[in-house]
Amino acid sequence: MYYTGKSPELTISAVFDLTPLYPDYFKPTWMKDLMTWYIATYKDQNFISPQPWFTACRWMELFYHAPLSLWAVRAIWRDNPNLPIHLLVFAVQTAVTTFICIVDFVSWDVITTDEKVQIGTLYGPYLLLAVLMGLDMLGRLKKTTGALMGKSRALKNR
Repeated sequence: MYYTGKSPELTISAVFDLTPLYPDYFKPTWMKDLMTWYIATYKDQNFISPQPWFTACRWMELFYHAPLSLWAVRAIWRDNPNLPIHLLVFAVQTAVTTFICIVDFVSWDVITTDEKVQIGTLYGPYLLLAVLMGLDMLGRLKKTTGALMGKSRALKNR
């Protein structure tokens, strides 16, 4: 069975990652304060002066991750057979973009090594969870496709 709680991914996206995409009048003060605190604390250049690739990742999060997360919460409860393939794509995309963020911030010369480690404590677990989700979904898909191939062979050999 899958995780049946609410989607933390969707909450983090809506409240934090996507904040720069919202018009100013839409952002409550606490959301602006959170972003100010984050930038002051972590000096994350992706939020100070994002590169075009990072902005593209935000748009992917808005148009792909958020809708998929909403769908996945219901799909989990209904044990939707299409869930593993969708969550595998989600996990791979999340792992790749998070890995790129890590490679990027390791190369920054505007922050210290200690600050890079501090940012790594945020990005690292996110990467780990995406990889674990991807491996879990891959295992589920292999089990399903293996069972289907076994049935197909059994029918052929009749």
